[in-house]
Amino acid sequence: MSSINGSCLCGTVRYTISEPIASMGHCHCKMCQHYHGTAYSTYAMVSRSAVEFTSGEQSLAVYQSSSAVERAFCRACGSPISYTHADSKDNIWLTAGSLDTEPDCLPQYHIFVADKVAWLEISDDLPQYPGFPPNH
Repeated sequence: MSSINGSCLCGTVRYTISEPIASMGHCHCKMCQHYHGTAYSTYAMVSRSAVEFTSGEQSLAVYQSSSAVERAFCRACGSPISYTHADSKDNIWLTAGSLDTEPDCLPQYHIFVADKVAWLEISDDLPQYPGFPPNH
């Protein structure tokens, strides 16, 4: 597998993923809606040990959006980069929109559809979960 690269909008923060993406999914929770300014966000989950920030790591700001969740974004341009959860310290969820290399997988599920905006119709056949998927 060749590495997968990602960056923020201004290019200050850059990272490389050295392992295949474990999973990818669409999150419809209210925090993601507000944080991204969209109906949902798409994240790629990888092992923390597989992510190397090649530049701009010091430019990442961290926002504690709940007691268990931290969201990192570029201080310069505001691009959301990652999400981490206290119950899954070995993993990091990178924003799929920050990937510069086409990922080696496609979205596999929708989570927090109980919070989905009313004006969005989910029209694919991916599994939908009202909250976190089983075995999160």
